[in-house]
Amino acid sequence: MTKIMKAVRLHAFGGPEQLIYEDAPKPALKSGEVLVRVHAVGLNPPDWYLREGYKMLPAEWQPKVSFPIVPGTDVSGVVDAVADDVQGFAAGDEVYAMVRFPAGLAGKSSAYAEYVAVPATELALKPSGIDHVHAAGAPMSVLTAWQFLIDLGHNEPNPLQPHQHEPVPLAGKTVLVNGAAGGVGHLVVQLAKWREARVIAVASGIHETFLRDLGADDFIDYGKVKPEEVVGDVDLVVDAVGGPATARFLPTLKRGGALYPIFPLGFDGSDEAKRRGVTVSTTQVRSNGAQLAEIVPLLDSGLIRVGVDSIFTLAEARKAHERAAAGHIRGKIVLTVARGQLA
Repeated sequence: MTKIMKAVRLHAFGGPEQLIYEDAPKPALKSGEVLVRVHAVGLNPPDWYLREGYKMLPAEWQPKVSFPIVPGTDVSGVVDAVADDVQGFAAGDEVYAMVRFPAGLAGKSSAYAEYVAVPATELALKPSGIDHVHAAGAPMSVLTAWQFLIDLGHNEPNPLQPHQHEPVPLAGKTVLVNGAAGGVGHLVVQLAKWREARVIAVASGIHETFLRDLGADDFIDYGKVKPEEVVGDVDLVVDAVGGPATARFLPTLKRGGALYPIFPLGFDGSDEAKRRGVTVSTTQVRSNGAQLAEIVPLLDSGLIRVGVDSIFTLAEARKAHERAAAGHIRGKIVLTVARGQLA
């Protein structure tokens, strides 16, 4: 067995041109780990945040990295080997995972590769009803939606606010989802519908049919109208775009409602939220194999579906990041690892 594999690595921060497809050491198994032969890799915003050096974070929050690094967190593939102390997985099992996040956000997740070593606690058997491409598109996005809406799933301190995030009941409620066509947004729409909420999807007009097919009850084309000017009496806003503009949704919420910014940095509406009686809450998505296993029946049955925007090969990671930078993504961007590439 060769100890070399193909991977996409960064030797410096910068644009997509910094993503280099090259030979790299194949990971060695450690205690508690499973070696996965990767078939597909899902892209997520932290991938380009890392590529750029997390420059949007305050300096004290920017992780220190040691080049070269392999970006990426989300994989679907086949178990190649398991450590002696691992139970529940065996060679040949099809699996999916979000690898070491946020613990590995400085480049220790290493998913853009033919092989990745995954802590067994972060791994789950792949839904048999979907292929590796759709399974790889799921982990970070579906876990984000799940941990915001359904079950936080951990007791780690929240670095983003003094209190833990607590999902609110959804049945019979009205939920507005901003950025509804994106990776997290389109899964938030589906989970909210699964939990019997009325869903208002906000996205570009080109995504209306896509979102209505996923169950959205109402649709707002933000290019034609500002949602905060036409919507009111909402129970929950999930802003999958986030950032400083999140505060514009506060007037849409009823007293006692909640605002969940997926990306909370820059939010400055705390005082207004208090005046309006609105709870603002966020959390950091965390790897969780048990939750991925819990989600499997929903993906198997088609109750929730992973939209795939575009597919590139591992060697085309640069093009995939360029596609991400172009915006208006519908679902997920995925990289595939051709079987002929595998060692």
